[in-house]
Amino acid sequence: MAEKKTSKKTTRRPAKRTPPATKKHEGFTADERAAMKERARELKAAAAGADGEREVLAKIAEMPEPDRAMATRLHEVVKASAPALSARTWYGMPAYTKDGKVVCFFKAASKFDSRYATFGFEETANLDAGAMWPTSFALTKLTAADERKIASLVKKAAR
Repeated sequence: MAEKKTSKKTTRRPAKRTPPATKKHEGFTADERAAMKERARELKAAAAGADGEREVLAKIAEMPEPDRAMATRLHEVVKASAPALSARTWYGMPAYTKDGKVVCFFKAASKFDSRYATFGFEETANLDAGAMWPTSFALTKLTAADERKIASLVKKAAR
């Protein structure tokens, strides 16, 4: 007796993957939600014609040390290096803009319980150097050499 061949196609279903029990996604952190609320408040304040410089100085005054000292000095360095940049807050952080777009910003270590503060540059900064260049710097303190380097980068970024 001849066997009849059947060409039954079996469909394999991928195994279900479950995330590890230790990694539980609960959405945004409280700090992230606070930053988003701060950004919404900033947009409303800007629409109402708020003074960005005053807002930045108020945010700096709220910072704990050593963030406050670094932010104060960085504010002075940025304003001296690129007077054309306007100060305003951005997600609750001091930021400096050109034509309404953020060029550079300071993120305090205390903002997200980090071990270091950050001075960063956004895409509008003219810092392109080949195929790779730094866009932010970790700061644990500010030295005179650091200030000179930041001043030079801010001048270049503001062009």
